Amino acid sequence: MVASHATVKPAVIVVMGVASSGKTSLGERLAGQLGWPFRDADSFHPPENVAKMAGGTPLTDEDRKPWLAAIAAWIDDLRASGGHGIVTCSALKRAYRRVIVGDRADVALVYLKGSRELIGERMAQRQHHFMPTALLDSQFATLEEPGEDERPLVVSVESSKDAIVADVLTRLSLA
Repeated sequence: MVASHATVKPAVIVVMGVASSGKTSLGERLAGQLGWPFRDADSFHPPENVAKMAGGTPLTDEDRKPWLAAIAAWIDDLRASGGHGIVTCSALKRAYRRVIVGDRADVALVYLKGSRELIGERMAQRQHHFMPTALLDSQFATLEEPGEDERPLVVSVESSKDAIVADVLTRLSLA
């Protein structure tokens, strides 16, 4: 039987979604509320990946392997030490989520879901981010929304930031 969010309080929360869906904002706010360490998955990318994305080239699955392994190692180190944490990661494909969430019952997956139009508007307003707006279409094309077997907490990005934080904390029994 798959553990539900109601039965297992998470040690780690993975916040996923396409670029500009609000992952970092939510991750930072949750970390502030809970007093847990926060890491943005972008910080796990090797320099070659950042250069590719900054140049407008989407990453391949091969490019992502060391990145996903580094995120999974961070998660497992936290869990092994009895710690808690929050990490944001696009986690667009099921195969990626298998690496960073997998069958870890104490790792919660929060999926920030929104329309291409709304997220595109938000992305166009961002400054100082290495991913150009042109790559958003490739993100939506790659996105495999999480299935029920992945125990996702699906959250609409249309709500206010405060409402999203409150919703996540309540639904994960962390409020």
